[in-house]
Amino acid sequence: MAYHEAPHKDPRKMGIGRSIAVLTSGGDAQGMNAAVRATVRVGIYTGAKVYFVHEGYQGLVDGGDNIKLATWESVSMMLQLGGTVIGSARCMDFKERWGRLKAACNLVKLGITNLCVIGGDGSLTGANQFRTEWSELLLDLTKEGKITADEAKRSSHLNIVGMVGSIDNDFCGTDMTIGTDSALHRIIEVVDAITTTAQSHQRAFILEVMGRHCGYLALVTALACGADWVFIPEMPPEENWEQHLCKRLITQRERGSRLNVIILAEGAQDRHQKPITCDQVRNLVSKKLGFDTRATILGHVQRGGTPSAFDRILGSRMGVEAVMALLEATPETPACVVSLSGNMAVRLPLMECVQVTKDVTKAMAEGRFEDAVNLRGKAEGRQSIWDSISHFVLFSLIQSNINIAIINVGAPCAGMNAAVRAAVRVGIIQGHQMLAVYDGFDGLVNGQVSVSGWTGQGGSNLGTKRHLPGKNIEEISLNIAKFNIHSLIIVGGFEAYLGGLELITAREKYEELCIPMVVIPATVSNNVPGSDFSIGADTALNTITTTCDRIKQSAAGTKRRVFIIETMGGYCGYLATMAGLSSGADAAYIYEEPFHIHDLELNVEHLIEKMKTSVKRGLILRNSNANDNYTTQFLYNLYSEEGKGTFDCRMNILGHMQQGGTPTPFDRNFGTKMGSKSVLWVTDKLKECYRHGRIFANTPDSACVLGMKKRSLLFQPLTSLKDDTDFEHRIPKTQWWMRLRPILKILAKYDAIEIDTSEVAAMEHIIKKTGEIKGGKMLNK
Repeated sequence: MAYHEAPHKDPRKMGIGRSIAVLTSGGDAQGMNAAVRATVRVGIYTGAKVYFVHEGYQGLVDGGDNIKLATWESVSMMLQLGGTVIGSARCMDFKERWGRLKAACNLVKLGITNLCVIGGDGSLTGANQFRTEWSELLLDLTKEGKITADEAKRSSHLNIVGMVGSIDNDFCGTDMTIGTDSALHRIIEVVDAITTTAQSHQRAFILEVMGRHCGYLALVTALACGADWVFIPEMPPEENWEQHLCKRLITQRERGSRLNVIILAEGAQDRHQKPITCDQVRNLVSKKLGFDTRATILGHVQRGGTPSAFDRILGSRMGVEAVMALLEATPETPACVVSLSGNMAVRLPLMECVQVTKDVTKAMAEGRFEDAVNLRGKAEGRQSIWDSISHFVLFSLIQSNINIAIINVGAPCAGMNAAVRAAVRVGIIQGHQMLAVYDGFDGLVNGQVSVSGWTGQGGSNLGTKRHLPGKNIEEISLNIAKFNIHSLIIVGGFEAYLGGLELITAREKYEELCIPMVVIPATVSNNVPGSDFSIGADTALNTITTTCDRIKQSAAGTKRRVFIIETMGGYCGYLATMAGLSSGADAAYIYEEPFHIHDLELNVEHLIEKMKTSVKRGLILRNSNANDNYTTQFLYNLYSEEGKGTFDCRMNILGHMQQGGTPTPFDRNFGTKMGSKSVLWVTDKLKECYRHGRIFANTPDSACVLGMKKRSLLFQPLTSLKDDTDFEHRIPKTQWWMRLRPILKILAKYDAIEIDTSEVAAMEHIIKKTGEIKGGKMLNK
C-alpha cells in the first residue's frame, strides 16, 4: 500500500480545475483555525477553488449557505482565535446513509472532489466511510435523477485527507495533535496560579484535567509542574495505591514542602477498572492525613483561549501538507492523515491510525494496560521519566560514589531549571552526588561548587555567564580534581557548545578533563549544532507571538499601518521565521536568507497592494543580526518613506523580554526529558570508562551534545558537529526550519514560491511501528 509522490509539478498550477472543501468536526481545538487558513490559502495558491463547510458534517448534509467559497481575505485574523471559526457539530445525520447521500449530492453539484477533514478519530472514520462508498452514492443519486451522468463522471472519485484536531492527543500515529499544546498552556497557567495560594495555606490540591481514554495531558502536566502524584487511564496505580500516595505526601511535607499537587485525568481508573475520582482522592487525603485539601475540575477552560505558537505552526504545516496530499492523490491512493513525527510532517494511512487508536481503547477495556501503553508509543518513556524524578524518595538509595557537576553557561532562558531539576533527581536515584556549579565556567574556575540544598529543593538557582574556559583551563582542571568531579553536564547555548569543545581539546594536556561530558542545548536563539530544538526557544517564541497579536490588533483598529519588529537570535533566524508563521507576518528578514534592495522593493510593493484589500495592516519581522546595513531603523525609514500616502509605520525592538517569563509546557517538558536522559547516558558512560580503579574518558563519544534530530533524541560527539558549524556566525550550517520559509511566503501571498515536500515522498505505515494485536497479545513487528 505504498504511495509515491507524483512527478514534480509547478505548485501554482497543480490545483487548476480542482475544488477542495475543508470542514472541522467533533470537539473544537485551538489551532484548527490555523489549519483552515493554511488549507484555504495554499489551495488558492495552487489554483484550486476552496470551500468552507460550516458546522462540520451537518453543514455538508444540509448544504446551501453552509458550503461557501473561501477567499484569501476571509481567513485573515483567524490565527490568534481559539476554537474553529467555521463551526463544528456532532452530526447524527451523517451516520445514516441518507445523510451521506445528501452530502454527496451537495459536493457533486459544486464540483468538489477533495475533502479535508479536521477532527478526531470518529470524524476521520466517517470521512473514510464516505470515501469508500462514494461510487455507490453517485450511482444512487444518478438513478434518483438528482445528478446527471456527466456530473457523476466529473466527480467519479473523492479524495480524503485528515488532520487530527484533539486536545487529548489521543490519536495514534502523531506525536502531537492540533490543540494539545494550547490545552497544556491553559492547564499550566491554572496550576501555577493554584500553587501560589496552596503554598500560602499549606494545602493539597487535586486537579482534574481532560483525557477520558488518554492520560497525555495529565502526565505532561505532572512532569511540567513537579506534581507529587498523577493518575492516568493507561497506567492504573498498583494495589494499595492509597497507602503509597499518603506516604508520598507526608514525605514531601517532611522535606519542607508547603503544598501538594495531585494531577488526575478524567478517565483515571484502578487495576480493576473502577474509576478514581477527584472527590475520592480529596476525601482520602483530608481524612487520612488531615491536610487542608481542595479539588479543582478544569473542564472546558482547557479547550478555550488563544492558540499557542506551536499549535499555530503545527496547524499551518498540516494544512499545507494536506493540500499537497490531496492534489497529488490518485484513485489508488489510500485516504491519509497528515501527522507530526519529531519535527517532520508525514502522511500515514488514515484507517491504520484509526485502527491502532481503537486498539488502545479496546486494550484498556480488557485490562491489558501494558499493551495500551505500547500502542500509544512514547507514553512509556514519559512515565519512566515521571517515576524517576518524582518517586525517588520512597525507597532507600545505594550510593555510587560518583560526583556529577551541573553548570549553566551562556544567556539565561526559560526551562533551564526544569533540566537541572530533572538531572538532579535522576542523578540522586542513581545514587550519585549532584554538584551545583554557580555562575558558569567562572564558578568552575573560582571553585563555586556546592551540594547543599539539592535534595530538598530539586530546582536550580544557578547563575549563568557567557565566559568560556579560555585561559582558565588549568584552574578548571584543578577544581575538577579538588571536588572529585567524575562527569560534567553543561546546560546552555552556543557558549556551552564552544566551552565543551575547549575542554575536550585540552584533554591532551589535562587528564582531569578526561571525564564524560554532555551539553544540553538551552537558548532562545535555537542555534546549538546537533539539535533541532533548544530549551527556552518555545517560551521566547510564544512571547513574540503574543506581542505580535497585540500589535496586529492595534494595527487592525487604526488601519493602514505597518509594524517593523526586531526579534532576538543573533545570526540565527529561527525566532523571526517561526514567529512570522505563528503571527501571520508579511515578511521575516534573516541572515540565513540574504536579501537585497530589490527584495525590499518587492516587499514594499506587496504591502501597497495589500492596503487595497480589506486587510489594511502589515507585520514585518527582522532578526537582530539579519544584515549589517539593512538595520531595523533602516527598514523603518525605508517603509515609512515608500509607504507615504498609503500606510504609516511603527517600530518595536522586543529586547530581553524574550529571555524572561514563565517557561511554556513544551520547555518544561523538553527540559525534563533532556535532563533525565543526560544523567542516564552519563551513568552508562561512566561504567564504560571505569578502568583500573579510576575514570578515564578521552574518546570522541565521551563528550556529546544531546539533541532532538528529526524524530528522536540523539547523543552526538561534539567534535563530529564541527564540520556543520559556522563558528563565525554561531549557527549550524544546516537548519531544518529553513524548509518552512516558503510556507511563510505563500501564506503571505507571494508568488513564484516552490513547496518542498521531498521529506514525505512515501506514505508510512503506523502498524509497522506500533505492532498489532492478535489473540489478545501485543505483537511487535
